[in-house]
Order: sequence, then C-alpha cells, then structure tokens
Amino acid sequence: MTKKLRVNVPGAAYDVIVGAGVMGDCGRLLSGLTDARTVALVSDETVAKQYSTQADIAFAQAGFRVMSLTVPAGETSKNWALAGDLLEEFARLGLGRTDVVVALGGGVIGDLAGFAAAVYLRGVSFMQMPTTLLAMVDSSVGGKTGVDLSAGKNLAGAFKQPLLVLADTQALASLPDEQWRSGIAEVVKSAVLDGEAFLSWVEEQTEALNARDGEVVEEVVARSMAFKSGIVARDEREEGPRECLNYGHTLGHALEKVLGYGTITHGEAVAEGMRFAARVAVDVGQADATFVKRQDHLLDALGLRPLRALAEPSALIAAMRSDKKARGGSVRMVLADGPGLWRCVAVDDGVLDAHLEAWAETKREG
Repeated sequence: MTKKLRVNVPGAAYDVIVGAGVMGDCGRLLSGLTDARTVALVSDETVAKQYSTQADIAFAQAGFRVMSLTVPAGETSKNWALAGDLLEEFARLGLGRTDVVVALGGGVIGDLAGFAAAVYLRGVSFMQMPTTLLAMVDSSVGGKTGVDLSAGKNLAGAFKQPLLVLADTQALASLPDEQWRSGIAEVVKSAVLDGEAFLSWVEEQTEALNARDGEVVEEVVARSMAFKSGIVARDEREEGPRECLNYGHTLGHALEKVLGYGTITHGEAVAEGMRFAARVAVDVGQADATFVKRQDHLLDALGLRPLRALAEPSALIAAMRSDKKARGGSVRMVLADGPGLWRCVAVDDGVLDAHLEAWAETKREG
C-alpha cells in the first residue's frame, strides 16, 4: 500500500511517496508540480540497465523530453571532475532554468545529480528516485548534495531540497545482499535515534527484514523516512537536532577514507561506527553495557557483523579530525545513551586513543 509523507521544510516543502511500483507514475506526478518540459535523467551504468527505460517511458508519456545521462557506478563517481562533466552536458544539451534534474539510483547518484542541479544556472529543480535501501532511508530526504574531495567525504556540497521523492520498494527485491545490509545499518541508526517504539519494532521484524518481506520493507522504509523528515523539518541546515543523523558516522567516515572508498560499504562503516560510539558513550555518558549489547545483537541479527579490517588508530584519528563536526581540531561524536537519547560532544583525545586502541586490538586478535 502506497504511503505518502510530507517533508515540511520552510519554503521548500515536498512529498515523499513510498510503495511498490510508484516509479511507473513518475511522469504524471512530476507534471503536477512543474511547468518544465525537459528532464535530465541522471543514473549510473548499472541502474540505467534496469530502470532507465521504464523511467524514460513514464516521463515521455507525461509529455517530457528526456535527456538520459549515465556515469560509472560506485562511490568514486562522486567527485568534482564528474560533477563538472555533468554540468557541461546540461549546458550542451540545452537544459533550461525551468527544467528538472532527476536522480535515478543510489546515494552517489542523488548526491552527484543534486549537487549539479544546485549549481547549474544557480539552481534548477531536482527530483529523487532512489533505488537502494540506503538512499531511500537516508540520502534521498533532506536536501544534502555534494561530492567527495581527496581530504574526505562530502566536503563540497550544497543544500538542495527536491521537488519530490519517489521510493519504489520493488527495486529492493533484487538489491544485492551487500547493498541491502548497507541500508539496514541506516535503519538501525534511525531506530536508535527515534526511540523505543521504532527500535523495538525493528527488533521484532528482524526475520521479516532478512527475508525482505514486501509489507515489512515498505513499512520500515516509510518509518525511517518519516523519522528523517521530522528531523529535517526542524533543522534543515544541520544547526541543531539534525546533527544526530551523524550517529556512527565519525568513525564510519574515517574507516571509509583510511581503508579506501569502496573497500567496505557505507553501511558496514556506519555499523562499526555505531558499535564504537556506544562503547564511548559508556565511558563519557550515561549509557550502560546493556544498551551496547542490545545494539550489537540487533546489528548481528541483521547481518552486520563486526568488521575484520584493521585501520591504524593514528590514521583514524587524523581522518576524524577532518570530519565536518570537528571543531578546533577536537573530535566531536554523536553518542546515544539509549533509545532516543543522544548528544553531540567533544571527546577527549585520551579517551578516543584508548577506545581506538581497544578497537584495533580486537581486529588484531581476530
């Protein structure tokens, strides 16, 4: 059953539509929101083979001229040079100020195409059609767009809220297991931050989620997107409550950078970061070992086992200090003391060193 959410960002509110088969209605739904006659459909080579024709037909039937653009699949495509290539293609093909850029794919495509839309002609309209669980429950909502720099992830970007988000859950049935688990990590993050009701529900649905039961998948996507929509509506520019969405990302982003982008999935990195943050919270917050074990058990049950890869603590600390949340060289982390209880705090170097050494020792022993 199709679900509709409203993201009430001041001055830029938009709908999120979740359901099986909603991609086929993309043209009609977009035509009700814009006078545009052209869409630039941006995808990667893998997703384009599966869904580009379906989207092309749906947009064309609604009267749009479709310009299809593809980029290589993977995190390495989210770079400054490729963003520039997209902009050059927009100009060469005559994309106008009133036209729409459509991102069809995972988070990389959403970030890359959204960033290009934000800066082309000082901003053209943008639509999200996420095809991965990670993109549906995380990056497609909230308006964060950007590219990676050699210094770290997402260090160049812009806020650009979409006109519409269409999350077709049929696309998740054939998603590779590795990408599925990557999205599940963000589901667990959302559940921990949202509170006891959502967290308990996810714990009850682990078997159904592992089996990708259609109704449960649709519900977990809708719940996760509703949680993030509420946060974004309160804090579009990450000046307060939106900081919580970085739970697990301080160590997670550092691991991705140090190990090499693409070596592990974003979700694997975030899951490891959540395990680490929970242990730090016991040391510097009000969390206890019961919550650490509870979160570990849920991640394990959903196939997100602890990483075996080892990164040296000194390299991880250097990467953490380049994180966007860092202030004056101090590492700041989102810590959860329990379901729905989070804080963003500066962590003392000594505490961080000790926890990273303990983390590294578990990898050496493994």
